[in-house]
Amino acid sequence: MNRNDPTLADFQQSTRDQPLTTVAKTPRLLLVDDEPRILNSLLDLLGNDGFALSTAADGTQALAQLRSTPFDLVLLDLRLPDMSGHDIMAFINAQQLDTNVIITSGDSGIEAAIGALKLGAYDYLRKPYPREELLKAVYNALKQRELLAQNKAISSRLESSERIYRYLVNSSPDLIFTLDHEGIFTFVNDRLQSLLGFTREDLLGRHYSALIHAPDLERADYVFGGKQSNKRWARQAELRFKANDTQTEYRTFSVELKSIALDRQANDTTPASAPASALGTYCVARDITATKNADELIAYQAYHDVLTKLPNRLMFKDKLSLALLHAKREKTGLAVMFLDLDRFKTINDSLGLQVGDELLQQVTLRLQGCLRPGDTLSRFGSDEFNLVLPELSDVSEATRLAQALVQSLRSLFLVGAHGIHVTSSIGVALYPSDGESADELIRNADIAMHAVKSHGGNSVALFEPAMVGVSSAKIILENDLRSALEHGELEMYYQPQVDVNTGKISGAEALMRWNHPQRGFLGAGEFMPFAEESGLIIDISDWMLEAVCSDLLQWNALGSARIGMSINLSPHYLQRGDFFDKLKDTLERYQIAPSQMEVEVTENICIRNPLAAIEQLNKLCQLGVKVAIDDFGTGYSSLSYLHLFPIHVLKIDRSFVVPIEDESLQFPVVLAIISIAKGLGLKLVAEGVETEVQKRYLEQAGCQTFQGYYFHKPIRQAALLPLLQSQQSQ
Repeated sequence: MNRNDPTLADFQQSTRDQPLTTVAKTPRLLLVDDEPRILNSLLDLLGNDGFALSTAADGTQALAQLRSTPFDLVLLDLRLPDMSGHDIMAFINAQQLDTNVIITSGDSGIEAAIGALKLGAYDYLRKPYPREELLKAVYNALKQRELLAQNKAISSRLESSERIYRYLVNSSPDLIFTLDHEGIFTFVNDRLQSLLGFTREDLLGRHYSALIHAPDLERADYVFGGKQSNKRWARQAELRFKANDTQTEYRTFSVELKSIALDRQANDTTPASAPASALGTYCVARDITATKNADELIAYQAYHDVLTKLPNRLMFKDKLSLALLHAKREKTGLAVMFLDLDRFKTINDSLGLQVGDELLQQVTLRLQGCLRPGDTLSRFGSDEFNLVLPELSDVSEATRLAQALVQSLRSLFLVGAHGIHVTSSIGVALYPSDGESADELIRNADIAMHAVKSHGGNSVALFEPAMVGVSSAKIILENDLRSALEHGELEMYYQPQVDVNTGKISGAEALMRWNHPQRGFLGAGEFMPFAEESGLIIDISDWMLEAVCSDLLQWNALGSARIGMSINLSPHYLQRGDFFDKLKDTLERYQIAPSQMEVEVTENICIRNPLAAIEQLNKLCQLGVKVAIDDFGTGYSSLSYLHLFPIHVLKIDRSFVVPIEDESLQFPVVLAIISIAKGLGLKLVAEGVETEVQKRYLEQAGCQTFQGYYFHKPIRQAALLPLLQSQQSQ
């Protein structure tokens, strides 16, 4: 072999020089010729170059080897004793064998060469051929195979890359689309249909305005580039897109946009008027409808009462401040009203909180019907409403409206199966005579309202400075409370707590009531806050300890089972120095086991004086008394204090239970409280359970002890004893 002849090493090196190549392998060649001399010559010529060589002396042998072994190259003589080389090539084509063929023939006619090339031969060599020509043909054929293999690998990778890209784009949770320089859709991913209900065909070839919610079109024209198609830019905007759905008007998207080059191609559909290299827009739009709605709901709830949809205390003070600025500037009058429903707590206690809530909603509608344009009605909390009346011409105008409000509530309310009569007390403070600031006017209207209540309610009173004096409602209430203690007007009610597994009463919460001689039956919420403020809470709590221990003694006399007693203690009473000794002495005198007593404290006690609270609660635990956190989640909710305080029970406040109206929904706050209780090993009690749906949801979430109207209303001792006696006999 000539030193300059190509070799297998040269071929392998050439393949390594390619940017993308398949793994180099030893080429396999089939040598087909009926002359032994030629076969030996081919073996001698090619054998030293490291090829894997096979031979066949006739067509039958060649076909047998082609069936059993893949070959990269076949050197094929056209004239064989049993068939022609054309027949073998026809077989190769019919079987779609991946091999190249070089024909070697002694036939000098052009027809044989043409026939071989038509059948797909790579080359045709006429015998006798120079060895260099044969080697060149062999290596060129193998080189072509390698290049074809490389191209195939590149095409496969490109196809795979394109499939992955399309999959990623179409599987994106975001809406991805492109626009040409005129704002025409040129691509939209599959997310379009699931998000907005449109198909690709609905938008491709149309202007972006077909997708934009009409009020946002002007902003869309700016963010999508407008006349700036010759500049590079990137923007982010919030836009509303139309939805192809009768149930949904639009959805809100956060859109990221940037300009991209759209080069003109031979098959490009870009209008001929477009520049040779125009700028289009690439857009990624993320659906933020749920987040937007949640933000709007949070913002709404920050300034509105959830039950009545009225402005809350915060928004009312803002509106009042603005109205005061206007009144000062225009030198006009202004009135603030404080409205409170009379004996609303009695309705809640006797008919249930759900009835009370529905009543408040109906009251709101009636009050709104009396207002002038520009007046503001708000709910401060519970049954308290506030109004601001700007631009008053005189005092009589405020009085007339207040009387109209009182009169509007006197007609019978129908709430479910109940007919309810409601009266109200309204206090009025005028600007500027009764105060020049929002806080002054609200406070003085409140004082005037309490003056009305102290005289039986169901009326209107204008604020007078004398109301702040000795005759104020607070002094009256304090005197009435002292009288209540002296004349036995206080009474204990008990709301049973039920173990859902057994269906039996496992404990009860003690609730104080006041049989007021003029105002009727009052719940603790109507007088206990003032009792704390006035200091009477100490005497009232002392009375309560005696009363509940006396009643508990009667419970224990019914049988061997011991039902737990839960009492609410004021932070002021708990932090008094002799509280522990007084409780211990009372339990001993009535022979009550400390383990039967459960003291409920609100989480705010943890904030006021945590060190003193920890000391007192630890002493209770050492005595054997259980400690419960009441109204958990409605105050500061300091989780760190839960680790520090000796707590046995966590109570879910009714404000978190009331919204549970569909057990298929999730109520994260409730679930979080239950998880906290489980994680800390605390007993869990759900308050305010009034429906079967609430009961099932809480039970499935892991709560086993329930308290609420669904099971029992607060009842007197005389009504509770038969229930306990019946339970003992089961």
